[in-house]
Parts: sequence; C-alpha cells; structure tokens
Amino acid sequence: MTDEMITLGDCDGDPSSKADGTVHSPLSQAAGQQRIPGTPVRPAPAALSNPRADIAALNDLERHLFAHRYAQIGISCYGSSIDPEAACADRGEAQAILEEEDKELLCSEGTGALLDRLSTMKDLLTETQIDQVKILRRDRARLVDVPAEVQGEFTRLTTEATDVWRRAKAANDWKNFEPYLDRIVEQMTKIADLRNPHADPYDVWLDDYERGTDRAFYNNFFNQVKDTVVPLLDAIRKKRVRIDRSVIEGRFDINRQWEVARDLMDLEGLDPRVMFLTHTEHPYSDALTTNYAIIAAHPIEDDVSSNVFTMLHEGGHALYECGVNPAFNYTSLKGGTSSGMHEAQSRFFENYVGRSRAFAPHIVSIMAKHFRGQLGRVTANQFYMATNKVEGSLIRTEADELTYPLHILIRYEIEQMLFAGQCRAADVPDIWNEKYKAYLGVSVPDYAHGALQDTHWACGDLGYFPTYALGSAYGAQLRHQMIAEGLDWEATLASGDLAPIREWLRNRIWRFGRSRDAGELIESACGEPFSPTYYTDYLSEKFSSLYNL
Repeated sequence: MTDEMITLGDCDGDPSSKADGTVHSPLSQAAGQQRIPGTPVRPAPAALSNPRADIAALNDLERHLFAHRYAQIGISCYGSSIDPEAACADRGEAQAILEEEDKELLCSEGTGALLDRLSTMKDLLTETQIDQVKILRRDRARLVDVPAEVQGEFTRLTTEATDVWRRAKAANDWKNFEPYLDRIVEQMTKIADLRNPHADPYDVWLDDYERGTDRAFYNNFFNQVKDTVVPLLDAIRKKRVRIDRSVIEGRFDINRQWEVARDLMDLEGLDPRVMFLTHTEHPYSDALTTNYAIIAAHPIEDDVSSNVFTMLHEGGHALYECGVNPAFNYTSLKGGTSSGMHEAQSRFFENYVGRSRAFAPHIVSIMAKHFRGQLGRVTANQFYMATNKVEGSLIRTEADELTYPLHILIRYEIEQMLFAGQCRAADVPDIWNEKYKAYLGVSVPDYAHGALQDTHWACGDLGYFPTYALGSAYGAQLRHQMIAEGLDWEATLASGDLAPIREWLRNRIWRFGRSRDAGELIESACGEPFSPTYYTDYLSEKFSSLYNL
C-alpha cells in the first residue's frame, strides 16, 4: 500500500515558465545560473527570497517529486508482475537512484530554508499550500538524517529480497529467504536509530505507518480485540454448528475468474477508464494519480471466493486513491493518509460490504454468470454462510472475519521479537508454528503456508501488519457513523448501488488525501476520537447472531 501533489493554479503567472518551454527553476538556480536541461535538480542554498518566488519554488519542488513518485510507483508495481527475473537488480538500482534524488531534493539546506520560510507566511498561502508545506516538512524530517547511501542500500536490499521471497515461496525454501530477513531488520533498526536515536526502533516504524501509534497503543488495542475474539471463537467451537462450504468449492477456470474480477470492479464502482488489472504472486494495489490505479490479483483455481474478496479488498484501496481531490495529483497531498486508513477502506468493502447478507445476492449473481454450471444453483444465503464460516486457518488473506485479527497479532508479536533481538530469522518458523497452534488451533504443514506466505517482510514493511486490524476497527466506526446519520445500510447493500456509501467516504475521508491525519479524519467524520469498541461490538453482534450464541 502497502502507504503522496497540483501545480498551483492560484499562483498565476509562474515566473519560472517561459514561452519556449525552458524552465528556470527557483530550486535549481544558484547565483542566477540556469539549470542545464537533463541534469539532476539541485536545490539552491538558503537565501533571502520573496513570497512569489518561494511559491514558485514550492511548485517546482512538487513537480519534480511527482515525476519521481510516478516513476517509482510504476517501477514497483510492474516489477512484480511483468519484469523478467534477470531484471531484478536493475529495477532495484533504478529505484535507489530515484530515492537518492528525492533525498537531494527534500533534504538540502535550501529546501529546508524554503519550507521554513513558507511555514511563516500562512496568511499569504492557500489552505492547500499550507497543507503541502506541512506534509513536505514531515517527509523531509523522515529523510534528512538518513544518508542517501543507507536509504539506497535498503532499497536495493528489499528489491532483491522480494525476488528471493517469490522464488523461496514457490520452492517452500525458508533457508534461502532467512538471511534477507535478518539483514532487513538490521537495516531498519539502523535507519530508525538515525531518525530518532531516543525511540525504540519498532516504535519508529509503527508511527511511520500510522502516525501517533506505538507498541503501547497497539498492545492496548489488541488486548481489547482478544478479549472479544478469543471467547467468541471458543463459544463457536463449542457450539459445533455445521456450515457447508462445499457449495462454493471446486475448480474454476482462471480466465473466467478474470471476467468475474472485472465485473466486481464495476459492481464496486471503479471507473474502468482509470483501472489497470494485472497478475501477481501476492495481491496489491496502488495509484499513480487519481486517473491511473492498478490492481494486481492472483486467482486460485481451486478457491474462487479468494479472488472475489481480493478484488473487493484491493478495490477499496483503489477507490480511496481515485477519490482524493484531483487537484492534489501533482502535490505531496496525493494518496491515502496512512496505512491504517487505507486498510480501513479495503477491509470496509471486503467485509462490511462484501461479507454482508444483504449484498450477497449481487456477488452470487456475478459468480453464477461466469460459472453457471458450478454456481448457478448457489443461493445468496448459502454463499453468505459459507464465506462467514469461522474456523482456524493457515492463510491470512483467506481468513474469516472473526479470526483475521489473530493472524495479525501473530505477526505483530514476531516483529516485536525480531526488533528486540529476542529471536532471529532462523527461529521464526518454529515461533510462527507455535503461535498458530496456540491462537488458531492449526498445524502449519510447510513454509509456504506459514512464514513465507506474505510478501511484507521481504518488502521491508515491518510495522505495517498491525494496520490491517486497526483499519478494520476504523471501518467499523465509520460504518456506525453512516448509519447514525440516517444511511439505510441494509437497503443500500440490497440495492447493489454503493454510490451513497462511496459518496459518504469520499466527502469524509478520501478527498482529503494526505492533508489530514487518520485520527483527525475519524474525529471529524464521527464526532469523537477513535474507539475499538465499535469493532468489537460489530464482531460480537454479527457472529453471535450467525451462530445463535
């Protein structure tokens, strides 16, 4: 998400743009010299300036960062889908160079002085410009104390690690991936220490993915979730209710599953003019602008429901990215504000919409359209029951809604151990297997269904996993508020027209992009701070009803 920019039209007559197309960039001029076209942008040293020139310099900085980000997202997304195996190192080098130039742009003394000056002239700036300066200063603070060579080395490492992970998973070979995980944790610890030597390294990364969080926050959050989920799971197991999943089992042609995927994008409300759908080992989504979003999926021949919920999940991410104010496209405000808020959107459409009884007929209709012989007689209620069956499972992305946060908790606990030096990568599979047995009651048969199942650690995304559970809790609170304001939830889902839900989220969450933090958005949308209670209440009510507890 995985977790960015308007050439500001209200600065009319940008003096840096000439009729012949030559750009005299305020960021790249020093002592009145014009930048040679094709050379890296080098911000000028701190100097006296005037508001008009500083605003032009802000525009120029944002334009260059946008171009880098556009290239970086494209390289990252297509790399895992279409690049030949031998291109891995080249892709990592290209990414590292772009990140080094980002650092040069953001972290020079001249840029620091520019942003400091702009932060003192709020009465002359638009609201958008004020937010740009705030976010750019925050982005700069993340990079300024990390040498370019250290960040570049980390990018090369994770690019290589992701390629190794893909092959290791296919070969069920933890030993091949193992040294990369140790190196990634070591590098992430080093970077965290450079950024904030007084903080616990894991706390630095937790805050990175979700501003304002740390281990204390998540420990409290997961304790509340466990206090609900564990007793519910125990009660359901004792109830011994038989729910039949066989109605949606079988072997399903992959090409027709792609047709299902496209119909689901339409049902969810994604604009086909801006969407690109491709294949990958581990599903993901991203967006270059509000006009260009990518979903990468992985249909599984013997599990058609996996692709259904993958598309709804990744579609939620794409709706968020495409719902940001289009005026932010070329600014640092483009994109989702945090991993947790992004996962709130994906989990919202996957679970609160997709796994609801009222919406089930519309999903079943699409599935039956493409698999008439296999699914033509499946009822909406059968589908609802089958896809909400609670049972301990091996694969996080296929987990039921109730046990899902336990999968996240396992990863959160292992990540803490890795950063604390309480274990090494060699220990992870055994710890993983013990926790899956203790929390979910399942035995892990191999690495591919165990510690190699997710790509996140290979990507250097330690600290991201907790946001999946947090996002589910954000979504529950947003859903509660929609209903409190009068949205007829059941009738809306039954209609199959999700426009009222999309519009509510667009107006309260999506359009703000990165200009507001997740906590601000929740409080503004819901009239109160974040509370896990809405999530735990939702789980209790849904599964107590489903299992007649």
